[in-house]
Amino acid sequence: MPARGTSIDPPPAFVFVGGRPCLDLVDTVAKRGSHDIERLPDGERLGRWLVEAGLATSPPQATGADVRRARELREAVYGLVRCVLDRRRPSEHDAAVVNRLAHDADLVPRLQIGAGGLTAAWHGPAPVAAALSTIARDAIDLLSGPLAGRVKECANPECTLVFLDDSQARRRRWCAMERCGNLAKIGRYRGRAAGETS
Repeated sequence: MPARGTSIDPPPAFVFVGGRPCLDLVDTVAKRGSHDIERLPDGERLGRWLVEAGLATSPPQATGADVRRARELREAVYGLVRCVLDRRRPSEHDAAVVNRLAHDADLVPRLQIGAGGLTAAWHGPAPVAAALSTIARDAIDLLSGPLAGRVKECANPECTLVFLDDSQARRRRWCAMERCGNLAKIGRYRGRAAGETS
């Protein structure tokens, strides 16, 4: 997917509102269909995303091929999520991409003892490939199980972030209250205020 913007634009911040690694990967493209803001333009950013996603303890060396595989997985997961959201038959191609990447050895968690107690760290023979395999397996688990029906897209028409609705009442509408939820509140308030002054 081509990313819009120029080389002098600051890199867009990562967002982690998906609630699952596979959905957070999908959310590395913002404003799909209108601006297509790419958050993984190169290997350095992919490495940083893996650290911030909790899938690496330090940024792994990610190649151009790794970035292409990450984007391929992202678009396949997004295609499957769209099918779930739209209640239509999933694409064989998207399922094959996820299955192929899930086939690699995934990350192995290890306990580490530090000054603050126990922490978990992820390890794999090829860190980027293992992280992508872990994400692909997460997508298989999510989209083939009972939680698939709780995957939603943000109700803000300008936001295309997806998330797992983990609210008790299953009524979550926004990717995050501090993002789109507050914008909606402000918009409603301004609309009421404008109505009162006219």
